[in-house]
Amino acid sequence: MPHVILLNKPFRVLTRFTDPSGRSTLADFISTPGVYPAGRLDYESEGLLVLTDDGRLQQQIAEPRHKAPKVYWAQVEGEPGDPALVRLREGVELADGWTSPAEVRRLPTPAIWPRDPPIRFRAAIPTAWLEITLYEGRNRQVRRMTAAVGLPTLRLIRRSIGPWSVEGMAPGEWRMVPAQEWHQAAARQREGTWGRHAPR
Repeated sequence: MPHVILLNKPFRVLTRFTDPSGRSTLADFISTPGVYPAGRLDYESEGLLVLTDDGRLQQQIAEPRHKAPKVYWAQVEGEPGDPALVRLREGVELADGWTSPAEVRRLPTPAIWPRDPPIRFRAAIPTAWLEITLYEGRNRQVRRMTAAVGLPTLRLIRRSIGPWSVEGMAPGEWRMVPAQEWHQAAARQREGTWGRHAPR
């Protein structure tokens, strides 16, 4: 049976198992041999990372052509107006081309773990939370998208990938899940219903 691990990756942890510079890595949290990350999550981003020893599953999760929804919570600097939200939804031009349409909505301040160190606050500039659902996976995509519409990302959390989320997991916590959950969700996606099934 393949191993599938869901990790709530903390802030400033590399998405690999070694680092010659001595920074924190996945090895500080995961000791299961033979598992590797399915996709990336920035050093300064937090949230869900899937690790597995199943190469086929790893590819399905990481490759945009499978259109697995990835949900991010982004705390941005500034006040998101309708024009910025429309641009994010319809696609933003980045250095490597236009982004695909995304699902974007304002989010009430979520009840989440504190970050250490906390984000910088500037009294004269408000912050807001956005929920952004992507179906592609470019490098630092959410940060680049929000910056392109004048809303720099201060904190970024990946809440879910496909059927799985970090709900109920503290930073650094992980749990095993059956690979079958992914395959069942992918089958629903082929029927056009993946997005209507809440991740667990």
